[in-house]
Amino acid sequence: MLRRGLLGLVFASALTFSAVAAEVVVRVAPPAAVVETRGVAPGPNYVWISGYQQWNGSAYVWVPGRWEVPPRAGARWVAHRWVKRNGGWVLIEGRWR
Repeated sequence: MLRRGLLGLVFASALTFSAVAAEVVVRVAPPAAVVETRGVAPGPNYVWISGYQQWNGSAYVWVPGRWEVPPRAGARWVAHRWVKRNGGWVLIEGRWR
């Protein structure tokens, strides 16, 4: 039983490392952000999540912004962003903090 649990832990760690290590470097700089028009929030607790440029393997595609309810009280959204790294551009995914 202990061996199976330890083996599961090693396998889970390897998957986590693989997900972090898989970084797509795009040689073309991302275009400027699209200026979006926000509609009215659908409710009092909604936060606007700005749109961003996403690389689809051959070109950038605009992912539109959206209204979302934070997952917990006090959470704040950290926007998607492109950083210059490894001779190109890498997308850092947005997330709740």
